[in-house]
Amino acid sequence: MRIVLVGPPGAGKGTQATRLAEKLRIPHISTGDLFRANISRQTELGKLAKSYMDAGNLVPDEVTIAMAKDRMEQPDAEGGFLLDGFPRNVSQAEALDELLQTEGIKLDAVLDLEAPEDEVVKRIAGRRVCRKDSAHVFHVTYSPPKQDGVCDTCGGELYQRDDDSESTVRTRLEVYHTQTEPIIDYYRAQGLVVTISAMGPVDEVTGRALEALKSAE
Repeated sequence: MRIVLVGPPGAGKGTQATRLAEKLRIPHISTGDLFRANISRQTELGKLAKSYMDAGNLVPDEVTIAMAKDRMEQPDAEGGFLLDGFPRNVSQAEALDELLQTEGIKLDAVLDLEAPEDEVVKRIAGRRVCRKDSAHVFHVTYSPPKQDGVCDTCGGELYQRDDDSESTVRTRLEVYHTQTEPIIDYYRAQGLVVTISAMGPVDEVTGRALEALKSAE
């Protein structure tokens, strides 16, 4: 299957993308991973993207699209892929359609993860990360540490990242509503959108997503 995954920050896209890609046996293509891989390998696209990022500017759509095109042309993506973080706006969605048409293929579904805004803010703003090891993540409500402010694993100090503050989260949500959410209507006009609730245990959301995708095949 060829799938685009969309949803607001905090809806669990990264977690679900990894799980769905594994169960469907297709590569998970994340724009964040694409940027990191190209910059790490010092590809021409990576150098170009880094020049914009270092200057504090957004990476232009054409660079992001070129990276995605290169990744989708890899052998492991011949049977399908799951796109996470791309397309991010309608112009990127239109470019993706043109690219797929050139290759004689098309998307099978656009999976829209829905979560109430207050819940999204609660999920992100409640995260606490260990200063010693950022892989150790807790949540003040859902997975609190045994001792307030102290990592259970290594004893490091837990803190709230700047981009997890409530004001920053609400800004990120506004960007999502303005720039990314319109692609849902764009794809709905093509009959590709399947919407599921992102609420509940991770396994339940994955099962819900797989059932929705099965109906879209």
